[in-house]
Amino acid sequence: MSEDKYLSYQDVRDMLNDAQKRRGFLTYEQKLALHHAEWAASDARNGYKTETKVFNDMRNAFLEIEKIAKFPDLASKLAEIIPIHSEDVRAILASRRISFDETEINQILDIVRQNVGAE
Repeated sequence: MSEDKYLSYQDVRDMLNDAQKRRGFLTYEQKLALHHAEWAASDARNGYKTETKVFNDMRNAFLEIEKIAKFPDLASKLAEIIPIHSEDVRAILASRRISFDETEINQILDIVRQNVGAE
């Protein structure tokens, strides 16, 4: 059984650019994915560029939170979306129907602030 690997948009963009250089072309779907990854990795999406190190640091910090530790995909989503408001965090967490109190939500927001300097 293989373990899932979670990538930042920067990683996806770089992998698709590399594939295009090696093969000389991308499929239609790959071009769409590249276009989306380029936008998502830029600061045009939410004001913060996606950087692999920051993504990994945040993801690892989120995985240290007991309720999130069981859901590595949720930790990755939080790290990629970079929520800066409690409503954003609640919307992301709602997909798992996990109850989080205000302290835990603030812990998530603190991790984001420490890693991207969000106010």
